[in-house]
Amino acid sequence: MHRLSISTVTVAAVFLFLSVISSPVLADDVTDSINEALKQYNNGEFADAVQGLDYASQLIRQKKGGQLEAFLPKPIPGWKAESATSQAMGSAIFGGGVTAERSYTKDASRANVKIITDSPMMQGIMMMFSNPMLATSDGGKLEKINGEKAIVKFNEADRDGTINLVIANRFLITVEGNDITREDLVAFAQGIDFKKLAAMP
Repeated sequence: MHRLSISTVTVAAVFLFLSVISSPVLADDVTDSINEALKQYNNGEFADAVQGLDYASQLIRQKKGGQLEAFLPKPIPGWKAESATSQAMGSAIFGGGVTAERSYTKDASRANVKIITDSPMMQGIMMMFSNPMLATSDGGKLEKINGEKAIVKFNEADRDGTINLVIANRFLITVEGNDITREDLVAFAQGIDFKKLAAMP
């Protein structure tokens, strides 16, 4: 007889997912996968149950990525926006995370806005924000954008720069630009509704 231990975290995840499947919004492939995993768990098919839950988790992360896309800013005057994209990676790939991003163009100028959540990268960024000397060690400056702390790095000669913000200790926002003015770079960051983003489930 083969024995396979199931962690309490995995079992708890089953019941956590089941507690929300009554919502019409989640009545889809996610709940189908969870229900199938529950059957496999009850039948002692633990390996299959774990795979089913992992699959359901990936579907949920993909949905979250789609939600993040809505928070990407609209193009500022004179700029054009490309289609927003999102990506969800499981914990086995670089620790996991959900990313949404969009690129913007204006003649030869280019900007990119990215929102990341559920990523181990957050720990390193939070350390930078908590240590002003570390945050400014590579030429960046601490500033406030729409009331939120930001690390702004801009090279006037090359006309390129990067802005990093952490919202609600959950979301990392990165704004990058090439052949761009500092004002436009900041304007893209200002185009994100930080309060609504912070309130996202």
